[in-house]
Amino acid sequence: MAIIIDETRRVLVQGITGREGRARTRLMREFGTNVVAGVTPGKGGQDVEGAPVFGSVREAINETGAVDISVVFVPARLVKRAAVEAIETGVPLLLLVPDRVPLWDAMEIARAAREHDSAFIGPNTLGVLSPEKACIGMIGGAASSAREWFPKGSVGIISRSGGMTSSTAYYLGREGIGLSTLVHVGGDSVLGLRMPDVARMFERYEQTSLITIFGEIGGSQEEDLAALMQAGEITKPVVAYIGGKAAKEGTRFSHAGAIIEGDKGTHAGKTKALVEAGATVVDSFGDLPQAVKERLP
Repeated sequence: MAIIIDETRRVLVQGITGREGRARTRLMREFGTNVVAGVTPGKGGQDVEGAPVFGSVREAINETGAVDISVVFVPARLVKRAAVEAIETGVPLLLLVPDRVPLWDAMEIARAAREHDSAFIGPNTLGVLSPEKACIGMIGGAASSAREWFPKGSVGIISRSGGMTSSTAYYLGREGIGLSTLVHVGGDSVLGLRMPDVARMFERYEQTSLITIFGEIGGSQEEDLAALMQAGEITKPVVAYIGGKAAKEGTRFSHAGAIIEGDKGTHAGKTKALVEAGATVVDSFGDLPQAVKERLP
């Protein structure tokens, strides 16, 4: 088993009859993801890429059995309703793909998840991919390309950028570095699983020997990860690149969650925290593969 997603996890797709839901369901199934059902209110009884469609999450689970993950492909204004429905029905993990989810909606989703012992990734996430196993979300593209670009191995990737999740994996793969799981935590200011949470998962997963980070200015995810390293909770090697070095106070770098406020969330502060905790932090993204090679056990 890989962290978060592999070929054994049972996946539900909310919004499966929409354009994006249909297209991504096909790509996920081609890659090996076990999509067992889909949900679109008012459109039960259809079939999308071999997955039966139901009108509600409860109906889908009652008819097909429990699911491990729900992948949400609905318009941003409907994400809260879809997510809370899945959480209250007992789905343990959600992937919230859409961007522009209202901040208050994300906070309500987080509250519901806490109350029902559930978890979510995103909003505004490209997804999660475990090479040669399965993927969820929009990550990877065509299965043939993903299998070629992302070789299986022992390096885990955690990224705050969707595009750079794939780019990091691609450039590591070109250097012969195999990957365990790629995780884009999302680009918004209110998130479910954050970098430290995913790092804890990699720490427990024996087949991951090194963690690679694509970080950004803003927020405290990288500093929080460094604190876990200092506390001995993360013992595996960490190699990181932090984007936004030239940004000044008040600059937003690419994502809502990547904004410097005062002296918090700076490139220098993140780099210092990680280096003092024992991580290798490269100045240039192009130096990442060699740094990973040097730190691999």
